[in-house]
Amino acid sequence: MLQAAQGFKPCAMIFALSMKHYLTAFFLLFLISCNSSNQDSAQEDGSYPTNNNLVLEILKEQESPVIDTVLSNPRKYEVQILYTQIDRDSANKPTFTEHAYGVNPNNYFYPASAIKLPIAVLALEKLNELHIEGLTKYSTMLTDSAYEGQTRVTADTTSASGKPSVAHYIKKLLLTSDNDAYNRLYEFLGQQYINDKLANKGYEDIHIVHRLAIVNNAEQNRNTNPVVFYDNAKILYQQDLVSSPNDYRYGESIMKGKGYIENDSLIEQPKDFGQNNYISVANLQAILKAVLFPEAVPAQNRFNLTEDDYKFLYQYMSQLPRETAYPNYSADSTYYDSYVKFFIYGNTHERMPDNIRIFNKIGMAYGYLIDNAYIVDLDHQVEFLLTAIIYVNEDQIFNDDQYEYDEIGLPFMANLGQAMLEYEIERPRNHKPDLSKFELKYDKK
Repeated sequence: MLQAAQGFKPCAMIFALSMKHYLTAFFLLFLISCNSSNQDSAQEDGSYPTNNNLVLEILKEQESPVIDTVLSNPRKYEVQILYTQIDRDSANKPTFTEHAYGVNPNNYFYPASAIKLPIAVLALEKLNELHIEGLTKYSTMLTDSAYEGQTRVTADTTSASGKPSVAHYIKKLLLTSDNDAYNRLYEFLGQQYINDKLANKGYEDIHIVHRLAIVNNAEQNRNTNPVVFYDNAKILYQQDLVSSPNDYRYGESIMKGKGYIENDSLIEQPKDFGQNNYISVANLQAILKAVLFPEAVPAQNRFNLTEDDYKFLYQYMSQLPRETAYPNYSADSTYYDSYVKFFIYGNTHERMPDNIRIFNKIGMAYGYLIDNAYIVDLDHQVEFLLTAIIYVNEDQIFNDDQYEYDEIGLPFMANLGQAMLEYEIERPRNHKPDLSKFELKYDKK
């Protein structure tokens, strides 16, 4: 995908030219100006593209060296931020006001684990649409293999029953961003179901086309495993190998960086992300909004979920690893409170206070950091949506594990979340929200 022309100084060029070439230069400048992306090109004042200045104003109020560093070169860090204010009326009905900074669907970023939320939601929807008596998210789900590269699953020792299920996969996917859990739900759904369903719901320009953290070629990803659902020894539903008849890959070359590591060797050419997953910032937040506020989005955009499904998602989108018995994460210090909560806390390992709950799904790979969140402060009775991405890959080499996550990426996400929370606490509202829907009990389970 072509990148828009960057900061361009016509005066310097024109003075460097003789009068003989003045008209030619002017014409070329005019063409470049007309063909540059309106959203991606620099604004008249030289600022980064934004639909208003609120996000920028809030960030500039912070005394944060990392924010200063990022804002001094937002194109380098590929920053996109979508902040949505939520205001309630006297009946607690929400209205949403979006404020964007750098958001552009034409600016590709690798979504990593951020695409796991729509997969979890679609897995619940598919179960509901099967209309099979006794089949639930808690039913035992066994995965078979029938194509090159596929693997089987017959047990899950981290679950209370010792068996895998859609519910347990979703728990692991949300609590610690488990890749295998995502892969098993991807296999249950299949490429065609995933992409056609999302497109039919109005979430266009989404391409979810591969498993995560394992090396499969395009054909292997188009073919998804057989699965069987059981209730004790009774087969409730059986699905054979599914092969997608369509090619849902992005299709265009999206060249990024200067090189990448493959088979322990450096390939000195840009990496092509055209065959990778893709979802825009706007769609990430739109799907999150549809899950959290289904009554407030058009019917077409909603998911076919039960009340229990929604409660289940809210529970594990916001629950912390230490609050969970199955899987038992408490013995592993890797899974600190903010392990998958980038906003506000970043890479700090401090205990999160009970009054702040973050309903979210993050992503981290190839130097990209993504957080897609609904944040509530129950003490101050504030709520807002925040979706952001930042790219931190100074050497522009992929797969070398040399990314500035701890130095820049995570501190920026933390500062961004803190800045927005502070602003929200001070922001006047006509009506305090009733957040009882999101005041959950986190008993270990």
